Amino acid sequence: MSRIDYKSILTLRFVFENLNRDLKLLFFSNLIGAFGDGLYFYILPLHMEELGAGSVEIGILFSALGLAAAFTPLLGGFLADKYDRKKVMILGWLIWLPTPIILSLAQNWSQLLPGMILYGCWIGQPASSAYIATATEKDKMTLAFTTISASWSLGYIFSPALGGYLSTLVGMKHVFGLSFVFYALCTLGLFFISGQHATKKPSQPHAPTPFRKKKIIIWAVFFAAIMFVITLARPFVTLFLKDELHFDRFHIGVLGSVTFLGSAILAVTLGRLGDKWRKAGAVSVSIMLVCASFIGLLFFRNFFALVFPFFLMGATYMFWSLMGAVVGSMAPEASRGRWMSVSQTTCMLAAILAPYLGGILYDASPHTPFIVAVAATPLLSILALSKLLKED
Repeated sequence: MSRIDYKSILTLRFVFENLNRDLKLLFFSNLIGAFGDGLYFYILPLHMEELGAGSVEIGILFSALGLAAAFTPLLGGFLADKYDRKKVMILGWLIWLPTPIILSLAQNWSQLLPGMILYGCWIGQPASSAYIATATEKDKMTLAFTTISASWSLGYIFSPALGGYLSTLVGMKHVFGLSFVFYALCTLGLFFISGQHATKKPSQPHAPTPFRKKKIIIWAVFFAAIMFVITLARPFVTLFLKDELHFDRFHIGVLGSVTFLGSAILAVTLGRLGDKWRKAGAVSVSIMLVCASFIGLLFFRNFFALVFPFFLMGATYMFWSLMGAVVGSMAPEASRGRWMSVSQTTCMLAAILAPYLGGILYDASPHTPFIVAVAATPLLSILALSKLLKED
């Protein structure tokens, strides 16, 4: 759109104009799954605390999730290049399906570990990323990835507030049960998309050229640094709101909903920026939005004053899709799933210790994890625009 098309914005037509039938179905399937996910995941640290976990134990639980998420994409990437990517995505959701039930049965924080590990089994992630990249034109890839990412954010807009309210009304066990229902519906929706197999085109090499390969690895390490900084602080946002600002679950859930509203809107906006300007530019702007959001969290104490920082905090959920756009545009189709899994595994390896370290910092002072993140993000933003991370 060369001019602002307000009618298009109001009808959300601009969200779907670059998605084919299968990607639209994937969008709505993810939206349903994200709604179920958001019912419990945003307030999960509070549930952990109720089961006897302190800040260090909460860090351990999220590190366990990160450990599983670090290694399972490698298997998922292999499967995505060898078998039907649709079936691999369905397998990923079938593995996730029991997670809320397992979490609901825990009687103490240590019994949450199996559920957190299962939640981190991201076998379907490389297949999903490769599916999107293959189904999208290269010059529209950033927008396609961020739009699909926005489906998750849209699903999360109302669910954290609803989950927080329902947890106080009927208890977390029922919230977990409702999440299971939405997980099942999401899984069912994936059966209606078309199959997709990796193909080798005559003009394509079997692997990236050495220079291209090096670029993918450099970008993967860079996104890993971003993920480390984010997961150092983000798991403790809800605890900070409860411990320092004394908000109840409902208000914490509302701010969570604001965060995912911001993520949905920012995703499409920065997706367009990445395709029209540079992907590195969209990454750099996203990092500075994260910095601004944490500054607002540290300095504002009023609920209404925090609405805008939490809107900007939606940028913390965008880097997975931005990474998919960058790597997807560089990796050859025949091995796209594997290269997606390499970048995803690199990110999650960096994120394994971050929540545990963040828990130690939070235990020393609730402000410290966010101060460290605020100090690191400007450097990462500058690095995103450096010659080291040129896309071509």
